[in-house]
Amino acid sequence: MNMLDKKWLYFLLIIVLLSTILLMCLVPPVSRDALTHHLAVPKLYVQQGGVIELPDIIPSYYPQLLDLIYCIPLMFNNDIVPKYIHFSFALLTAFLVLNYTQKKVGSIYAFFSVLFFLSMPVIVKLSVTVYVDLGLIFFSTASLLCLLKWHEQKTFFWVILAAIFCGLALSTKYNGLISLFLLTFFTPVIYLKMEKKNLSIQFKALGFAFMFFFISIFVFSPWMIKNYIWTKNPVYPLYDNLFNSNDELNNNKTTSKPTMNHFLVRKHVYKEPWWKTALIPVRIFFQGEDDNPKFFDGKLNPLLLILPIFAFVSFRAYKPGQDFFEQKVLLSFSFLYIMSVFFQQDMRIRWIGPAIPPLVILSAYGVKNIFRKILPQIKKNDKGMYIYRGCIFISTAFVFSMMSLNGIYLYKLFKYVDPLLYLSKRVTREEYIEKYRPEFAVLNFSNSNLNENTKLLGLFLGNRGYYSDHEINFNTGDLREIIKKSNTCNDILSELKLLKFTDIVLNYEKFNNWVNVNFSKQEKIIIKDFFNLSVIISFTKGGYGLYHLK
Repeated sequence: MNMLDKKWLYFLLIIVLLSTILLMCLVPPVSRDALTHHLAVPKLYVQQGGVIELPDIIPSYYPQLLDLIYCIPLMFNNDIVPKYIHFSFALLTAFLVLNYTQKKVGSIYAFFSVLFFLSMPVIVKLSVTVYVDLGLIFFSTASLLCLLKWHEQKTFFWVILAAIFCGLALSTKYNGLISLFLLTFFTPVIYLKMEKKNLSIQFKALGFAFMFFFISIFVFSPWMIKNYIWTKNPVYPLYDNLFNSNDELNNNKTTSKPTMNHFLVRKHVYKEPWWKTALIPVRIFFQGEDDNPKFFDGKLNPLLLILPIFAFVSFRAYKPGQDFFEQKVLLSFSFLYIMSVFFQQDMRIRWIGPAIPPLVILSAYGVKNIFRKILPQIKKNDKGMYIYRGCIFISTAFVFSMMSLNGIYLYKLFKYVDPLLYLSKRVTREEYIEKYRPEFAVLNFSNSNLNENTKLLGLFLGNRGYYSDHEINFNTGDLREIIKKSNTCNDILSELKLLKFTDIVLNYEKFNNWVNVNFSKQEKIIIKDFFNLSVIISFTKGGYGLYHLK
């Protein structure tokens, strides 16, 4: 018996994994998207006592099911609990995977699938951050598996439940639109597989598809109604040119400016040849790297691509089982989801999150096939037993070596997060945050020393406003226009005061680069005069400065 059959080993590794993640969740939030909107927007809602329109924060128009849940602990000034809320969706997804695979491939390989999923680098990274992707992964997986349950039990209830879960996926993140269209397509396919009758049954299959679609949209509708009231676009900022006229777009300063096509970015910015770009759907399993957009800002495991292949390998000695159709649905959903992200936007690993659980399930099938069906064929040959044992050893060593990549990633992330440094009280909360977000020192100073009527202009802070207790605006475009039409530094000062700004927070290095690229020699002189004559320096640290307008 190979080591993959040791249930106690999976229990031990899962406990170690969960304990490590729970420790890493105990530190203050420092991840970018948490500080720009997943915590920043709920914090503003709590301060205002309700959901309000925030035109200067585009992500505030995104679906916010999880973000609103985060409001509850933020009401008690607790920003650690949101991490556990997010992590809980990883555990719920693991339970779905366990429940499905336990019935299909047995408990041993089911526990393998749970360990494989929870230890996946991108899942570990998401589990210790205040994002919403794990919620999207859970709701999409629940919807897909409910449709497969419908195929198995032929009970109408599962279609309705699948549609509700799909609507909740939409309510969590716009990427749920991909799940909506894919699962709407799979609904009639599954029904036709269940009911092999005459041609007229196809109309009923389409009826199920329409029902699935409209129930999902109904669940999602509160977010669409909110956005339509505010922007006349129910899925703002997506497809805004379809809902608003060009004049309206030009007058709406919150609308994002057109950007370079992501394939052109790969070609001209990353200097990537076309064939490398074409291989991105495969490369994501091998070349992922955290915080590096060129390498998809995340990390998977090569086994997630390799093992599902063996779920479909067959010999004459056995035929594909009764689950073969469901396996094809799982593979098709994952493949189409990955390709949809690939063609629509520059690839990020977390954006293909809903494709991961189906591939994990197929990996469980693949491992079982390798050790229970494929390798046993070798024993039928002469001297087969010796070759069989050798193949068992090599296969087990290979799977464990690949799985160890997850362990190495977990160790490196733990070392980077360094929760023991904070939990042992060797550093304060403020010192810990400043270690990862150097702008925090300036924001913390402004919180303690500036009055409540302060309005900050934040320049090149990465839109990270969560740790500012004052109103803060990050629109560099306004400042650029002001400088372009100003003849003296006093003109800049007057225009900023008209916009009710009282102070400026800036990143010195990025601000200087911006000035050098965007302004003429005369304009640079005016900017220099502005900082010499029109403002008073209040505080500087770590490459950031706070300036008070005179």
